[in-house]
Order: sequence, then structure tokens, then C-alpha cells
Amino acid sequence: MHFLDQAKIYVSSGAGGPGAVSFRREKYIQFGGPDGGNGGKGGDIIFQAVEGLNTLIDFRYAQHLRAPRGKGGAGRNRTGAGGEDLVIKVPVGTQILSEDKEHVLLDFTREGQEEVFLEGGVGGRGNASYKSATNRAPRQHQPGEPGEERAVWLRLKLIADAGLVGLPNAGKSTLINFVSNSKAKVGAYPFTTIHPQLGVVRHRNREFVLADIPGLIDGAAEGAGIGDRFLGHIERCKVLLHLIDATGDDPVAAWKTVTGELEQYGAGLSDKPQILALNKADLLDDELMAAIADDLRAAGAGEILPLSGATGAGMDQVLDAVLEAIGTSSSIENQQTADDAEDGEEPKKDWSPL
Repeated sequence: MHFLDQAKIYVSSGAGGPGAVSFRREKYIQFGGPDGGNGGKGGDIIFQAVEGLNTLIDFRYAQHLRAPRGKGGAGRNRTGAGGEDLVIKVPVGTQILSEDKEHVLLDFTREGQEEVFLEGGVGGRGNASYKSATNRAPRQHQPGEPGEERAVWLRLKLIADAGLVGLPNAGKSTLINFVSNSKAKVGAYPFTTIHPQLGVVRHRNREFVLADIPGLIDGAAEGAGIGDRFLGHIERCKVLLHLIDATGDDPVAAWKTVTGELEQYGAGLSDKPQILALNKADLLDDELMAAIADDLRAAGAGEILPLSGATGAGMDQVLDAVLEAIGTSSSIENQQTADDAEDGEEPKKDWSPL
């Protein structure tokens, strides 16, 4: 399934049905009088957040959504049937924005949340409702009120507890594949991840959702590379896991680049707790790793955890830090913690904070 996190759609609620003009025609009733019924109400436009959706791709092919109008009234004081409400199902985390993208009209943050966005028009009055002592045979009626119409943008912000950030090729896809059931593409070239990935991580009888977004480069806020478009997917995260490639040309510059892009993007990303992990530590010796950590601390970085996303070494300490930053989380019923090493396998090397 293709990933799409923005879509423009046009929605319109149903118009109300017209009222009827009718008179009784019955034997032995000389002056039957008016009996035209009212029109039915038009259908509403309703947005509903549902489970199982994680993309807005459906709205690329269905951009004009209209609720049916109400039926017209009829004789014998029969009211027209109301138009059926149109329920538009969206993923959890979807925001409804104004056409200029300046205002958030609705924000769906939980499963099952349902909001009426546009109300259908009220049905018109039939001629029976105009009858009075001085107007015994009214012929006037109302056509029914028109429905509401609006163009809006849908913007998806994935709901995740923790977000992965870093330069391209920092090892984010390898890490999320290791700790979750995600199948992110891994390759020895930049921007192997071109759209966000979600994975459910289970650690110490708890679980959390981890989001991996495409790598950031210098100038992403101005549109360089893939740009900062996908940073919105980590706005709701409680903590950011910042990966730095220990084998890169300049790990300190890499840290400054990503930190600077987060600050420039705004939306509180730079204020979120960050866990800094020096990845690909299995490819360097301890002395060189310590030297890189010293340089990062001298530049202003906090505690640094060594990590190997390929072998899993240091993963427990990193995930422990993530869980601590997230806080309380739902436990997995009857979930047992996996052994550190299976029988017959050599135990994995693990590290302490640098």
C-alpha cells in the first residue's frame, strides 16, 4: 500500500428536500384542505477515526465527497426521508485543515472519535404548515435549505510514542527492523526510507510505538533532500531517539545538523527529551568510541549511549532509556521477556554509557 500523508478533498453535505404542495381529495370531504408534508433533512458529513488505516491514499482517487440530499415531502402530510449521513473514515492522527492550511479544524487523536463536520440542510416546509384561519388553501412551500460545501486538507500525523531521527544512513531502518516487526527498506545509499515507518516494540513486558522518518540533511527546513515534510509525524512523540553514525566523517557535525533542523522546524520538537545513541559501535574500538563521545559532549550533547543496530549490542540500555522517558505504558498480557541469548549461541557484547 502506498503511503500518503496529505490530501485535498472537497466535501458537501446534502441539501434539504423540498416541501410539498398538496390538497386532500377524498369523497364526502368538500373542503379537504392542504396536506403537503415537509421535506427531509440532508445528510451530514461526518469524519471518523478508525483502526487499521495508516495512509490517506484512498483520497487520491476519491476527492469529491457528497452526502445525499433529503427527499421531498408528499401528500397526506408525509415527510420526506432524510438523506443518509456520509461517514468518512480516516486514520487515527489525521487533522482536518482549512484550505489555506492555516487553521486546524478537527484533530483525531483516538480510535473511534467521530465529529460532524458539515450539517445537512433542513428540509423545506410543505403547504400544510402554512394553513391558518385566514389562509385556508396555501400554495406556498419551501425548497429546502442548501447543504454546506468546503474544500479541506487532510494531514496525517502518525501516533507514536518515540521517534527516530538522524542523518541518512544513520542506521534508523536497521534499528526499527531489529526491535519491531517493521520491514523498512535497508540499503547502502542515502534516503532508502522515503516515507515514515511504524513499528511496535516489545521490551520488558511493555510495548510502545516507534516511528522512523526519512533522514534529515542540512537545509531540510528549506526543502533540501526530502525536506522537513515528515517531521510532523514525530510532533506527537514523547521522546526522540537521535541516532548518530559513529563511522561517519564528522559525528559532531551530524548531531548539530539534525538538532538545528529540529529547532528550525519548531512545533516543540527541540524541547522534547532526546536520547542520543552512537550507532554502528560494533565497527569501532572502545577507545575511538570514547573519543567521539568526548567530542560530542564538548559540543553540548548530553549522555551518549553506544549502540549497534545490526547486532543488537547496547539495545537494552537504549530501550530502557526510551521506556523511562515515555513513562507508564500498557503492559502486554502474559508476555515474557526474551532471553538475552539462545542456547548454543555466543552472548552478545553489551556496553555501558560512554
